[in-house]
Amino acid sequence: MLRIRAGHVHPVAAPSIVDGAVLVGDDGRIAAVGPHPHVPTPPKTKSLEFPNAILTPGLVNCHTHLELTRFAGLNAEADFAAWIRRIRVLKDATPPAEFDAAAARGLRDCWAHGVTTVADTGSTGAAMRALVALGGRGIAYQEVFGPDPGRLEASLAELDAALTILAPLVTDRVRLGVSPHAPYTVSEPLYRAVAVLARERRLPVALHLAESEAETMLVRHGAGPFAAALRDRDIVFAARGCSPVQYLAGTGHLTRDTLCIHCVQLDATDIELLARRGAAVAHCPRSNAAHGHGRAPFAALRAAGVRVGLGTDSVVSTGDVDLWADADAAGLSGDDALRALTIDGARALNWDDEIGSLEVGKAADIAVFPVTSHYRPLPPVTAVFVLLAGRIVHGVDS
Repeated sequence: MLRIRAGHVHPVAAPSIVDGAVLVGDDGRIAAVGPHPHVPTPPKTKSLEFPNAILTPGLVNCHTHLELTRFAGLNAEADFAAWIRRIRVLKDATPPAEFDAAAARGLRDCWAHGVTTVADTGSTGAAMRALVALGGRGIAYQEVFGPDPGRLEASLAELDAALTILAPLVTDRVRLGVSPHAPYTVSEPLYRAVAVLARERRLPVALHLAESEAETMLVRHGAGPFAAALRDRDIVFAARGCSPVQYLAGTGHLTRDTLCIHCVQLDATDIELLARRGAAVAHCPRSNAAHGHGRAPFAALRAAGVRVGLGTDSVVSTGDVDLWADADAAGLSGDDALRALTIDGARALNWDDEIGSLEVGKAADIAVFPVTSHYRPLPPVTAVFVLLAGRIVHGVDS
């Protein structure tokens, strides 16, 4: 067993504790949490003490692209459509093994920042392999692309082949999902087909949605830079006369198992629709700012009852996987910031029965940070100690 004492313990599901402790069982679950004098120390228990630190649940990063870790600093394109094309060029020039190395490094970077759960989207399978090989926790959403309706069967065949390879890797801590990428890279027939496949195979779905003005122009008017890029490939995108959220709802998506990434371009009708359908949102404020997309209506989404977690997006966009920086960018502090980084993210991923708070019986995913105050870690935020399902993955003896 392992007993961890800290100057401040933040269970999230209960009030914060000054001079608190957590006891972790041999099964990797929380056996006790409370004030230091009230948490037992069974025989042969290993004890760790962090008197000048805060102890929290492991953080939940609701949007990463770990396979792109090696591209940090290599894409200076200011125009978003050009930025996406540059990512495609970089990926096409990268040997498969380098994606695996990048994903493994990205996962370790997440741990170093106190993140114990990731919701990752990627096309190479590298993130899922890294999660399994390193003993991580997360959802790996396998991307599917295909803006040309004429290539529907080919796109589905590619997705099925990837899922066939990845499905045997699923564990209690590593889940598999699908990600029809975005309205400018996925045709309506492909969206509909993936929705059916996800329901049949009981797979969660993640999709980039309502991220930019260019995407809204494409869907609503059939115009703009994405429409022009598709026309250059002899693909005509007919104007739908509605928002991207309304468009995707009509394709069979937006359910409780859907994670909508970004959601900057929303109006009141879109927010109500997301709430009614039970879809969750991954809010990535620093990425949205870096690409000039504006700010998502975070407060309105929360007020409507939409489950919202925070994500860093890829390091190509933000430079790091510091979720506390995204909490700052979202204007959050104190209890509110900690909830957003932990239990809110767990709820967005439908994983709050297992992670997101320090409660007896839950998985012992724990992060310890140096502090300047009762709540706030020292910037730049790196953890001094991280536990994942009772196993040390960063810090002491890792």
